[in-house]
This record gives sequence, C-alpha cells and structure tokens, in this order.
Amino acid sequence: MEVVPLATPEEVGAVAADAIEALVRAHPDAVLGLATGSSPLPAYQELVRRHRDGTGPSYAGVRAFLLDEYVGLPAGHPQTYRETIFRELTDALGIPRDRVASPDPSPDGLAGAGARYEEAIRAAGGVDLQVLGIGADGHLAFNEPGSSLASLTRIKTLTAQTREDNARFFASVEEVPRHVLTQGLGTILRARHLLMVASGAGKAEAVAAAVEGPLTASCPASVLQLHPRASVLLDPAAASRLARAHYYREVWSSKPGWQGL
Repeated sequence: MEVVPLATPEEVGAVAADAIEALVRAHPDAVLGLATGSSPLPAYQELVRRHRDGTGPSYAGVRAFLLDEYVGLPAGHPQTYRETIFRELTDALGIPRDRVASPDPSPDGLAGAGARYEEAIRAAGGVDLQVLGIGADGHLAFNEPGSSLASLTRIKTLTAQTREDNARFFASVEEVPRHVLTQGLGTILRARHLLMVASGAGKAEAVAAAVEGPLTASCPASVLQLHPRASVLLDPAAASRLARAHYYREVWSSKPGWQGL
C-alpha cells in the first residue's frame, strides 16, 4: 500500500486525476471503477476542468462500472448513483452513457442482479483502476463493518446512520432508500489498481484504522492491505491520525517522477 499525505484537498484531486489520465492515455479502452460521494469530487472536477481546457485525453473508448446503486428509486431519479455520475463526471468527459454500467435494481431481476453485475465486470476484462472513498466508520462502498472480506456484489440494508448521512441529498431521511446493491470487498479487490481518496478530519480515524490497524471486517477498508497496488491519497486532516505520516511523506517526496502512483 502506498500512502500519500498531500497539502490540500485540491492536491489530492490533482494527483488522483493524474493517475486516471495516465491510465487512459496508455490504454484508451481502459475500464474505470467509479465511486460517488464527496471524497472523489475534487478529482472528478479536476478531470472535467482539464478535459474542457483541451489538455485531457479522449474518454470515448473508456468503460466505467459504478460501485453501487440504490434499490427502490425509479430509473432517472436524480439521486440514483447512475444519474449522479452522469452529472458529475462521465457526461462532461464524453463517456457514452451506454458504456457506464451500474448494478440493476429493477424489482423483477433483483435476486440475480449481483451475479449479473459480477459477470458484466468479468466480461469487460475487469476494472483497471477503481476510485474509492472511505466512510467515517471504515466502510468501503456499502460494505459496512462486519462485511465479509471475500464478499461479492449483493443487496445490503443501509444502517440508520448511513441513511442519516445520505439524507442531505433527499427531502427527508424517510426518502432515503433502505437497500442498495453494492460491489463486495472481494469484487473491489479484483481491480488492478485501487485509488482511495479521503479529505477532512471526520475520516482521520477510519483512515488510520484502514492503513495502520489490523486487517479486520470491523474496518472494511482495511482490506486494501491485501491488494498489491493500493494508493491512498490524503489531505492533512485525513492524515492527522497516522502514526507514520512523516515516513509516508518522505517516501512520496523521494519517489522517482517516472513511477507515478
């Protein structure tokens, strides 16, 4: 695992955008795994800015898979994760909508939705780079504490706290769905590069547990310790609980520029 403490949330976004652009330039048909939420937004905004300025690569051949999707919202609802990623990233980058996949929450096919999504990812050749955030309790995607480290895409019940956290996107907490389809931790681990971004003091304890604590289902994000290529980009507040922050900074500052993440 490579832990990279950076100076600002904007720098976190810029370094993440560098990694994504480098992949797409080298592999125009790359498969991206995309997370929604506040953590990846600086990276997405930077990618969109560069694309509009004409300095970014073409994304016309890229495919994307979302981490998760609400169950119970109608197709096209503005708070579905599919509509959110269209709005925040993929439409602006020119990724065709039919090349952006998400778990299918249709009621008549819900029982087999997880298996179908797993097969779709495999058929695409797997995810080259998976963007991740981290929850304040260490959850990864919607894999809450206690989730199996080998779990695959499946339906999960949202905790009361998670529904409260997401209520800001809805008129009230009662409108927040109770269930989601989410990639499992085992699914996430199959991506060839994991890129986790975190900002703010509210993520500091979870980041420290995931990076420096034991591998445990009590902190689902600690599963990144098992991956051969996991990059963790942090602003100062998110890195504030790390015991080895000075070491991580020294390693990053001394890294050859050609290596990238």
